Amino acid sequence: MLRPLVIGALELPTNLLLAPMAGITDLPVRLLARRYGASLCYTEMVSVNGLVREGRRSFDLVRSTPDDRPLGIQIFGEEPEFMGEGAALVASSGDLIDINMGCPVRKVVGSGAGSALLREPLKVAAIIRAVRRRVTLPLTVKIRSGWQAGEENYLEIAGIAEGEGCDAVTLHPRTRSQMFSGRSAWEQLAKVKTRLSIPVIGSGDLFTPQDVAAMLRETGCDGVMLARGAMGNPWLFRACRQLLGGEEVIPPSRSERLEVSLIHLENFISTSGAEVAVREMRKHVSWYAKGLPGAALFRSRVNQIDDRERFIDCITEFFGEGERD
Repeated sequence: MLRPLVIGALELPTNLLLAPMAGITDLPVRLLARRYGASLCYTEMVSVNGLVREGRRSFDLVRSTPDDRPLGIQIFGEEPEFMGEGAALVASSGDLIDINMGCPVRKVVGSGAGSALLREPLKVAAIIRAVRRRVTLPLTVKIRSGWQAGEENYLEIAGIAEGEGCDAVTLHPRTRSQMFSGRSAWEQLAKVKTRLSIPVIGSGDLFTPQDVAAMLRETGCDGVMLARGAMGNPWLFRACRQLLGGEEVIPPSRSERLEVSLIHLENFISTSGAEVAVREMRKHVSWYAKGLPGAALFRSRVNQIDDRERFIDCITEFFGEGERD
């Protein structure tokens, strides 16, 4: 089940991908995911309105390094012309363009973008056509099942995507109205797989390597996109590779969690400065501590720290405790 994945002209060594996640998948996170086995990582979703109107923050989201390749750039918006222009502006920064048609967040759907587009198949076609016209990179689209129960039109949207020139489709089989509640309907992935000749990538409820193996086995999808399960858990990629390769799954030790925390912090400092890095790293080290004794007290302590050296002392003390014991 662990196998190469070909998306257009892009040949990936494995079918384990890191999903685009707003506020999460910045450069330091992507580098760590790659360290443990992600074969393709995506940027946070980038507003084409910001790109076209020269918003510096939007271009910051596609900042990368030679070690951060291959890179998928996810864009969102609701005007076909802007989508095409925005894609062209960032094409040289990545190896693949992905169109977000699945984000359920109110601010995004309120602008007519994200999963709101699922209600407008003609606009879906126009957007994909406009982007395909402007870029030669592999092009993918990420969708949900539909807007709400009774309006599941994922097969129609996936067919449009293939017909307009997409090289793969990613389906998170929940409706927009579900947000992240309930269980994702993996059987929908199996249905899409029977309809399309391009690769189908599955997303939704992938928190363990066993989940990943089950999705690949039950749906026949070509690859998996790890999202919430990979938050604070870059080791999930290693665990998936081990399980799917028939090896023993080795969980991270406390010392490995400390090593990753320090690497993550230094990478964050190099891209954003110490003040921003320490503030943003609070959530990440809290996730790295998940499941360890004393994690709740550690989260309380670390969330009060602004100073880099005190932050390092705090995480070193916490993650080093078990190793000394």
